[in-house]
Amino acid sequence: MRIAVTGGTGYIGNALVDALVARGDEVVIITRRVPQIEKQRPDAAYASWEEAALPGQIGHIDAIVNLAGESINQRWTAASKARIIESRVRAAAGTAALIEAQHEKPRVVVQASGISVYGSSETGVFDETSLPQPSADDFLAQVVLKWEEAAKAIEAERVVRLRIGVVIDGKGGAFPLMALPYKLFVGGRIGSGRQWLPWIHLEDMVRLILFSLDTEGLSGTINACAPEAVTNEQFGRAISRAFKRPHWFPIPAFVFKTALGEMSSLLLKGQHVVPRQALEAGFRYRYPTVDEAMQAIARQS
Repeated sequence: MRIAVTGGTGYIGNALVDALVARGDEVVIITRRVPQIEKQRPDAAYASWEEAALPGQIGHIDAIVNLAGESINQRWTAASKARIIESRVRAAAGTAALIEAQHEKPRVVVQASGISVYGSSETGVFDETSLPQPSADDFLAQVVLKWEEAAKAIEAERVVRLRIGVVIDGKGGAFPLMALPYKLFVGGRIGSGRQWLPWIHLEDMVRLILFSLDTEGLSGTINACAPEAVTNEQFGRAISRAFKRPHWFPIPAFVFKTALGEMSSLLLKGQHVVPRQALEAGFRYRYPTVDEAMQAIARQS
């Protein structure tokens, strides 16, 4: 297939492009600024959003994976909040424009979304049939609601919306910082430790995107998280076991609230989410449990 990937230079996007190229797909990376030739991947083509929206400019596209959006891993000021939301709304609009420019429409679009749309809860269990439950002060849930609303403009034979949890891997993303206290022998629970952490290994994240591209009839919302839900306490103990470091030094919630402000909710809040649709569709996880994922990461470190 010839596949357009937005956000193809990011953490998930780069790993996805590797996998697509490895299996023989032709990849076009859509980006705000096309990098200089010497900084481009030799195994992919590049186009700006403006070029992609011009009829016939980038040629026929069989599928689109939209992963574009500004990182949430920054202090949440009024300006950064606006950028986070606007980047996702703009990417959804750009994807719709890309499709409109195609003479023959792509068969499938895989659209990134966020698992935080279900709101924060220590007691609820959410699958794809659960309704969003954001509170008025839940910024991430509001981001996803606006993101998904903008994505309704995307029209294709199949649209798969992946609500993505915390993606973990030893070489990038959030995990190296999450594991750092353990490597320094000061690991422990964060806050109460009871907050849920919907996670997925990067390899399974990429495999789920490929599964979504390839599985005819699959559409709608898919929770992109592992089948084993864990709390922050359980996640930390899994890091401790895999890296053979103590889990003993609890960090009070106020420390993160003071240091990170509202962004501390990334660590102090969560939701118990299950990937019912992925499992029922036949997707098989390579790392279904947190201990399997941690052992794999530890072996690669």
